[in-house]
Parts: sequence; structure tokens; C-alpha cells
Amino acid sequence: MPSIHQAELKDLLEIVDIYNEAVLHTTATFDTQTKTVDDQRTWFNAHGKRYPLIVAEEDGKVVGWASMSEWSTRCAYEGTAEASIYIKEDYQGKGLGRQLSVAILQAAKEAGLHTAIARIAEGNTASIKLAESLGFTHIGVMREVGKKFGKFLDVYMMQIIFK
Repeated sequence: MPSIHQAELKDLLEIVDIYNEAVLHTTATFDTQTKTVDDQRTWFNAHGKRYPLIVAEEDGKVVGWASMSEWSTRCAYEGTAEASIYIKEDYQGKGLGRQLSVAILQAAKEAGLHTAIARIAEGNTASIKLAESLGFTHIGVMREVGKKFGKFLDVYMMQIIFK
């Protein structure tokens, strides 16, 4: 079973590789162009105690990651973050998504965040079911807001409030 720990700068290349796999082959992200380590360095540096970024590592390799990212720069949203989870294709469907989710939600609570938002594209039924099982509730649907692989897609908005 992979170990989970706070991401370090040395993990960034593997984090980017996992993300780019999702960019090219899934609707888990609406990015359509792959990223470089240099592209993602600012994103990486925006994480820390307030907005945690964790990785799952097995045999010395990062096989998945999860983050809480700033939802908005407007002050009133200071306690709100967006949850993201990405898992290397070979490790999907083995419970790692749940393990990373539980860990990032705990880290968010410890960081003092009030709530987390998840945006999940239509067709990602497993992600929706996982979010529901962890206490996320549906808060809305944004209809046909993104186009990927030649199709306009809905995005399901989900939220969890930390108690």
C-alpha cells in the first residue's frame, strides 16, 4: 500500500507527469495542453500549511497526489478551497483515491479550512460516488461549460463543510 506524505519539490516532476496523463486521456481536468515542471512551479509553491498538497508514494515513485487549492483570491473566500485528486492510471480502482481523499480532507481540517469544493466532469461516476461517500453534497450543475475530446461537458459541483 502506498505511503502518503506532504509533497516536496522533488516530487513535482512526477506530479506533473500524473497530471499530464489526465490532461491527455481523461476529462478529470479541462486543461487540453500538457504542463511543464516550470509551468507548475508557481502552482506548487502556492501550497503549504494553508493549502496542503500530498502525494502517495510506492517503491520510491509518486503514484497519486491530492491538493487543496485557493478557491478565490477574494478575502471573503479565505476559508474555502478546491479539492483535486489525480492518480496514475495503473493505480486507479484500487482504493488509492479514497486513501488520498481521506488524507487531504484531514489535512484541510488541520489547516483550518471551513469548506472544500469539488468540480467533477460528467462521466466520472466513480469520483462522484467517492465524494458522496466522504460527505460531499451536490450543490449544482454547470451545464456544458467545458469542451474536451469534441464534446461539451457538464460539471457537477460538490461541497463538504468541515465541522
